[in-house]
Amino acid sequence: MCVVRPVCVIGLGLIGGSLLRAASESGRQAWGFTTSTVDAEAATVDGYTVASEVSDALRQAGDQDAIVVIAVPLPAVDRTLGAIAAHAPECVLTDVVSVKSPVELVVRQTVPRTRYVGGHPMAGTTSSGWAAGSAGLFKDASWVLTVEDETDLEAWRDVARLVLDCGAQIVPATAAGHDDAVARISHLPHLLAAVLAAVGADGGNLSLALAAGSYTDGTRVAGTRPELIRAMCEGNRGPLLDAVDDALGRLGAARGALASTGSLGATVEAGHQGWQALRDYRGTARPPGRIDLSAPDARETLLALGDHGGRIVGLDGDFALTG
Repeated sequence: MCVVRPVCVIGLGLIGGSLLRAASESGRQAWGFTTSTVDAEAATVDGYTVASEVSDALRQAGDQDAIVVIAVPLPAVDRTLGAIAAHAPECVLTDVVSVKSPVELVVRQTVPRTRYVGGHPMAGTTSSGWAAGSAGLFKDASWVLTVEDETDLEAWRDVARLVLDCGAQIVPATAAGHDDAVARISHLPHLLAAVLAAVGADGGNLSLALAAGSYTDGTRVAGTRPELIRAMCEGNRGPLLDAVDDALGRLGAARGALASTGSLGATVEAGHQGWQALRDYRGTARPPGRIDLSAPDARETLLALGDHGGRIVGLDGDFALTG
């Protein structure tokens, strides 16, 4: 029998606030908590239930066996887990933090009895806070759900159903695999955008007067609150260092070629091929399939799906539907 669990969201910024909206729109009972009085008041005015204390929100989650979602920046995860340990220590737990290995480690250490499934929706804007969110933020977005040896697949299925109810599609991955990937496609772009924005501004007002689409597109995410960029990038230090080394190697090769031969052909061609690879991936239809979540090799099958760029688009009893 399908059990639709209530949802308790801790943190009501852009992602947490959008999740509370989407979960409520799907018909689930949902409530939240935030330390921001501005976000709490705005969410309440919009008709959502916001607890006055985190202990109240989590006690209700424990009493109703709700899914608890951690939607706070990485530096605030420890404090949030302390409250969960005190008030909902055996809950189904997930999160939307942009790095997974550090969260996975501290969850196992702090709240080992929770049924934890790491999560990360690949959606967002440069704005933050409750006012920036929307119930439709996650529509057709990729949402990573981690699969580890310790993962309870029944809890994984519960969290997967919530993700699908929010309109997203699921990409299974290990925490380490996720962190390696997002270092390249999320955290490095944030870092390069910061560098590009600074280099452009160093050119003075003439440069800024001439800035058009390529500069605006390349620096868009530099408009994100600096403390949020730092939290995600510094929290993924090891994989990001590897990605930075790759980028520096390519930039060094480009500089060397420009200085010696005047040609940027190899660099520009490789970049165009990378851009085309993304277009090809997004334009490729994937045949439907089914993964038996009760099978002994379910974890391996889920991870193989993610490694090949596949997604889960639905659930049917014990089966995850792929496409």
